[in-house]
Amino acid sequence: MNLAFSSEKHKSLFPLLLLFYVPLTCLCQSNNSSSVSPTSSPSNVTSLQPVPGCRAGLDPIYRYLCDRRAAWGIVAETVASAGFLLSVILMAGLLLWSLWVSVSSRHQRSSIGGTVASVFMFLLATAGIFAITFSFIVRLTPHTCPTRIFLFGVLFSLAFSCLLARCLALLGFAAARGWGEPAVALGLFTVQVIIATEWLILILVRDKKPCEYSQEEFVMLQIYVMCLLAIGLILSLHFLCRSCSTYSYSYTGPARQHGRIQATLLCLTLLLSACIWVVWITMLIKGNTDLGHRPQWDDPVMSITLVTNGWVLLLGHGVCQVAFLCRGEARSKDNPLSFAGWTSPSADMSGLGDPKDGKENGSFENDGRKTEPTLQSPYESEFSMTEIDPDKDYTIPRPQTTNIREPYDEYYGHD
Repeated sequence: MNLAFSSEKHKSLFPLLLLFYVPLTCLCQSNNSSSVSPTSSPSNVTSLQPVPGCRAGLDPIYRYLCDRRAAWGIVAETVASAGFLLSVILMAGLLLWSLWVSVSSRHQRSSIGGTVASVFMFLLATAGIFAITFSFIVRLTPHTCPTRIFLFGVLFSLAFSCLLARCLALLGFAAARGWGEPAVALGLFTVQVIIATEWLILILVRDKKPCEYSQEEFVMLQIYVMCLLAIGLILSLHFLCRSCSTYSYSYTGPARQHGRIQATLLCLTLLLSACIWVVWITMLIKGNTDLGHRPQWDDPVMSITLVTNGWVLLLGHGVCQVAFLCRGEARSKDNPLSFAGWTSPSADMSGLGDPKDGKENGSFENDGRKTEPTLQSPYESEFSMTEIDPDKDYTIPRPQTTNIREPYDEYYGHD
């Protein structure tokens, strides 16, 4: 049974493993093709042999940005650049749209301001995830090491904090309503900032060591980020189950449908992100060592992780939230109920809501003229009070008692 379960688990992760394995295989082939004879010095390989696609005299640490033999670097920077540009365009569009809304409608500005701020922070984190990909395409140096250590966990914590705060807002938590949503996201994000800053201070300032880290230490620094991801996934699954299994008799059909769509997108985004994190952590700690490709595959694994997860976050939540906001459907407030049809079948009945000044009945005017006003009942639109004949009896007849044994007279022997 355990064997069957493990086989099913590997089948579910097979597409992600294939996504990581194909570029890494190309990298392995490029490394083998670029090998040199044993007589040449390893430190002078790059300087002696020009790299195809790169200019002469380029610093070796930037080699994978232009090396056509290592296609993963060019593909990763191209996809990361496209994601970064799309994130920036969405941020600019969201900012312009929010300014237009704030000028045109003060009530709408106050109702969606918190959601706009949360989505803006999420897009900022997504743009940073695409940008930090270049620090992993460039080789590890004392300059790129602090960037990797600090920004990787901080940017992902900001993105997952925004998703977690959105889950809390959809579930109806009072602390995450309105402007509380971005406040909760910033509070959760600050914890990872403190963790990463403390690690850098201890290593670089107190111990005065160069910025070096093992793969296990790098994963340990992301424990809090993984907790945010796990909690957000659990809350999104809970909200999705609740929105699909419960039914409300209130007049909130479009709002419930919008909430169900948001729950589905949140759950899918967090689930794909969790799968990506499982794969890259497995490859970084165990897979690359077992395959004998450490440290050659470490940076490509991280670059592919950033690009893939960045696009999952951007398409799964960023683009959808901007579309919901621009269409005016992001507000979860219900429309106010109208009771006009409850007082009259015709909601536009004149005179029902007007103030009375005592002159509505023309028969009591001072000029002595008695008119026959046509009064309309507020409960029946086609019924006129002038049609009532005073000589007729309109009383409801009382029910008369009957002999309950009358149908059974023959049975009881009565004539």
